[in-house]
Amino acid sequence: MPRSEPSDDTYDFRAVEEADLPLLEQWIRQPHWAEWWGDPVREIAEIREHMDSVSVEPLIVELDGRPIAYLQSYDPHLEDDHPYADQPFGTLGVDLSIGPAELINGGHGSAILRQFVEELFGEGAARVIIDPSPDNTRAIAAYTKAGFRPLGERTSEYGRVLLMAIDNPEDDPS
Repeated sequence: MPRSEPSDDTYDFRAVEEADLPLLEQWIRQPHWAEWWGDPVREIAEIREHMDSVSVEPLIVELDGRPIAYLQSYDPHLEDDHPYADQPFGTLGVDLSIGPAELINGGHGSAILRQFVEELFGEGAARVIIDPSPDNTRAIAAYTKAGFRPLGERTSEYGRVLLMAIDNPEDDPS
């Protein structure tokens, strides 16, 4: 059941395990994921590869012990020819998708991102980026609510994206 005040929630982030892949495949097949994700079999294979990756960290977001979202963080400077390698050193990228459809539009996306970004800043990240499709107005609104600001549109092997960022306030020279 959705909560009315997700800002009061504390989310747990844990590494994706092999046992999570069937649930992730179910989520990918739901309309709110299928609109933005690719072929479920290919996407699960990619997540499985990321489980052993140095550059990408796939995570399950839990609320009260229940998996509610998929989150991944990545370092664009650890991949050859990454389209965001032009970002400042210390930048990490994130991607987030809420799992159960009934939790969409409940404020969880922005609350999850606020908490996770705060953790990344605590670990020394200088900037966190996210790259929704410019057509994904729901995601852009959630990311803006979480504190991200648009840097501009780009086109890469991922298609058209709106690159958004939030900078670590500890690194702000002003």
